[in-house]
Amino acid sequence: MRDIAVFSGTAHPDLATEICAQLGVPLHPARVSRFANDCLEVQLQANCRERDVFLIQPLVPPVQEHLVELLLMIDAARGASAARITVVLPHYAYARSDKKDAPRISIGGRLVADLLTAAGADRVLAMTLHSPQVHGFFSVPVDHLHALRELATHFRRRDLSNAVVVSPDLGNAKAAAAFARMLGTPVAAGAKQRFSDDVVKISAVIGDVRDRDVIVLDDEIAKGSTVIELMEHLRALEVRSIRLACTHGLFSGDALRRLSAQEGVLEIVCTNTVPIPAEKRVPGLEVLSVAPALAEAMRRIHVGESVSALFG
Repeated sequence: MRDIAVFSGTAHPDLATEICAQLGVPLHPARVSRFANDCLEVQLQANCRERDVFLIQPLVPPVQEHLVELLLMIDAARGASAARITVVLPHYAYARSDKKDAPRISIGGRLVADLLTAAGADRVLAMTLHSPQVHGFFSVPVDHLHALRELATHFRRRDLSNAVVVSPDLGNAKAAAAFARMLGTPVAAGAKQRFSDDVVKISAVIGDVRDRDVIVLDDEIAKGSTVIELMEHLRALEVRSIRLACTHGLFSGDALRRLSAQEGVLEIVCTNTVPIPAEKRVPGLEVLSVAPALAEAMRRIHVGESVSALFG
């Protein structure tokens, strides 16, 4: 891995350190400073000339701050004559802004993809985008990973003889069905309508969940409004137990406390695509590492091997 250079922004240095440990390469330092007028400046403090540069930065709160930091990192690498610049986006927050569902509304997922490309990104490595079409917003190659394998490995340690995987909505049903196939369980889905960012209504649960051990699978959990609404329906249908699983555990505000306090919830499982502060963690929370998957994908990108083969 002699010609690889890995840098991290300030969003999630712990994940970057773990990825570099998996790769067996150093995590090079990057200096982020701020001028008196509040503008950011980034300096990559290692040689980038003719090297394969990877920049690791999930877009987590404060999202805009970390986005500008990433854009400046890309610009610095391009100005330092990097041979290729790969942006590693464990969490692409703007992927939720992926459609024109109201008049005069912005489509942030496409705009931010254009910004990353304009800054100089040659390719992107992402994990569990909110919807598959976001992949198409980028005009550079995108390797799109998912965390279903890590989640499935965890749940296979449980008794799944009476389990069913439930998607909170039909948009995530395809991923839930793939996850259910990995576990050898049936699948069900909620019929959801969203009225605002934190106001949703689930009118029904499609599928047989009565007296079952439920695994609720979503791509991300932020405020937890959707999952709490779904659990009310599941309890009304007399499910035996509930486990929650997602890739991106954003858990804004007191979401983790609210979710863990829900009747019947045995476990909350997420990955470390985003940092979860120690003060937010609750009993029953399990955080799985995606560093090995990201590191292997980065290695394959670097040496020119298939990334899709990871999911064969």
